[in-house]
Amino acid sequence: MGISVKSVFPGDGKTFPQKGDIVSIHYVATLEDGTIFDSSYNRGKPFTVEIGTGQAIKGWDEGVPLLSQGEKAILTTPPDLAYGENGVPPLIPPNSTLTFEMELLEIIRPRVASSKSE
Repeated sequence: MGISVKSVFPGDGKTFPQKGDIVSIHYVATLEDGTIFDSSYNRGKPFTVEIGTGQAIKGWDEGVPLLSQGEKAILTTPPDLAYGENGVPPLIPPNSTLTFEMELLEIIRPRVASSKSE
């Protein structure tokens, strides 16, 4: 089973993150029983990460590019696309399906060096 993305508030519908983009996301992360194990809101600032480069769990690398800027969605990530059979004790038990209620706040595209001579 792969990731599941359920939109709860539409974004702009045209600006989607691509591999290598840096995204700013607010999220609440829960276990299947509803236990919150992480929240960017509790830290008082959004989480910023480069997408598609292995800096986040595989479920984020696959799911976040499906969201458009400003979208709020529920991303459900199976264990093999999260922390797998090891989990992250004591917060995340082995083989846990994780749910992220997230809002894609900003997409930052890296600058590409210009090959033109000025």
